Amino acid sequence: METTKAFDAHVTEYEKWYENHPEAYQSEILALQEQFLKLPQNLHGIEVGVGTGRFSEPLGIKEGIEPSAEMARLAQKRGIEIMDGVAERLPYAAMKFDFVLFVTVCFLKDIKSAFKEAHRVLKPNASIIIGFLDSDREIAKQYHEKRHRSNFYQNARFYTVDRIKNLLKETGFKDLEFNQTLFGKLEDIEEVQVPKTDFGKGSFVTVRAIKK
Repeated sequence: METTKAFDAHVTEYEKWYENHPEAYQSEILALQEQFLKLPQNLHGIEVGVGTGRFSEPLGIKEGIEPSAEMARLAQKRGIEIMDGVAERLPYAAMKFDFVLFVTVCFLKDIKSAFKEAHRVLKPNASIIIGFLDSDREIAKQYHEKRHRSNFYQNARFYTVDRIKNLLKETGFKDLEFNQTLFGKLEDIEEVQVPKTDFGKGSFVTVRAIKK
């Protein structure tokens, strides 16, 4: 609830991050697009934690959930259908979607429950795709150090790649594929970066996994 209040109260500040860091933002989009290109075409999926639609819109995702009313309002202006709900209790029927996207796992109250819910609403052999800041890398460490001065990251929890791997396997996913981007400090990123395979060097990691 406190996290939702912070997003409701500081939407303008949230949007400014993307305006102030366009190269980092586009680098994240490219890394996620690379995962989506591995999927069949014309699939039906959602983003969990749509925010203002900064990822759903360029990725062509038409619906999702967002608990912040102010964030949801902007996402709707970007053409995304928003359901009120939380990641740990998705307002959808079982085996409904071909993919589920997460790009805000650091703000989840219970990440394991969220992954279980994603597994529930996915069809057999469908995909979960996650973009996250690796807690072992530079940018997550920067945010962690400054968390008490941030309206958003005070209660954020960053995860290692190994932790995300284990959580996915524990909640019924297999065949994990990774890529990475955002190499170096955030303030030093002045060009859009092409994603590289695997993980361990880039701060922003994406993983695609298949429902067993």
